[in-house]
Amino acid sequence: MSSGYRPGETAYRRVIVALFAAGVATFALLYAAQPLLPDFTGEFGVTPAVAAFAVSGTTLALGLGLLVVGPSTEVLGRTPIIIASLFVSSIVGVLVAVAPSWPVLLGLRAVQGVALAGIPAVVVAYLREEISDAAHGVATGVYIGGTAIGGMLGRLVVGGVTDLAGWRWGLAAVGLLGLACAVCVHLLLPRSRFFRPAVASRQELVATTRRLLSDRGLVALYLVGAAAMGSFVATFNTIGFRLRGEPYLLGVAVSGLIYLSYVSGSVSSAYAGRLADRLGRRTVLPVSLAITLIGLLVTLAAPLWLVAVGITVFAAGFFAVHGVASAWVAARAHAGGGGTGQATAFYLFCYYLGSSVFGSVAGAAWSTGGWLRVVEMTGALLLVGVGLGVWLQHIPTLAEPPVEDEGVTAY
Repeated sequence: MSSGYRPGETAYRRVIVALFAAGVATFALLYAAQPLLPDFTGEFGVTPAVAAFAVSGTTLALGLGLLVVGPSTEVLGRTPIIIASLFVSSIVGVLVAVAPSWPVLLGLRAVQGVALAGIPAVVVAYLREEISDAAHGVATGVYIGGTAIGGMLGRLVVGGVTDLAGWRWGLAAVGLLGLACAVCVHLLLPRSRFFRPAVASRQELVATTRRLLSDRGLVALYLVGAAAMGSFVATFNTIGFRLRGEPYLLGVAVSGLIYLSYVSGSVSSAYAGRLADRLGRRTVLPVSLAITLIGLLVTLAAPLWLVAVGITVFAAGFFAVHGVASAWVAARAHAGGGGTGQATAFYLFCYYLGSSVFGSVAGAAWSTGGWLRVVEMTGALLLVGVGLGVWLQHIPTLAEPPVEDEGVTAY
């Protein structure tokens, strides 16, 4: 889109800062409960498997919410949904901190997941419409980088505040962080200039849905998202068990520093987006998946420093994959006739479904075969992703977009 915001413009910088803040809030709120699962078992008298629903239930609710928000955003617009979702999910996050019982906590976390659906489902579509073609990939990468920082900050803030004042204050702190991000987005994010409401008829919705679910390229990208996120959550759900057990015997605070590896994802997602704009997504995606797999295999080494290096490479590769794949989904849907918000919703539904399913299966893999079994499972998922990435190179493009500066994009 030649008239979209370009690097160097004030409006472009406002978009970048606002959507980076939206990414921070999304992952901070979504995964804030993950470090608190042991606290929930003591507070509410539930088993570890049941406590895990505080995370998996939220991601499942988010995935289901995407199926509603995706079509809705094609009618209601982009910025109103982004801002409303941020405020509602942050307020619910504060309420979770005062939940009087386990069922109430799970219910509020489910509501929070549905509310969060309005952010990832809309942001990528907004970027597709409002950012110039030459800068679209890097802008999407910056947003994905914000999610990486948010995932790290949420866990670190919860852990630090919980050590000082208890888990309820830890969750409240993340809720307040989300509200601060919501205010930032409300003040900075420009209103949509190029959004055009779709005809809200059943026939149009059915036709768009059929197109988005029958396009081979889009379906392959949906599956890439499921495989990549499934491997990512499965790995991080179990790496703590490995670090706290023999031979490392690390404490909770020290083992939690593994989440600092998310910083590499913040850098890699933006860099991969820049490469995708120059070299094409068909080239960058399978390479990013291969890097993710290599990082995972390095974690099989015994020395702790090599485990840390492997996890860092793994995180960098994953966020590069997610940034490139999500931008590609929006671009291909746009080239095929629209429905970018709905296509993004389908991608993210598969993405979070992979998180919920394989994140849960990872616990059983750890129990039956330790870290080797976890790596076997997650490695198989990434091999599927690499195969899909190679296959995508042979799927015809839908349209050839205009080339701007050095930007080259294959849909």
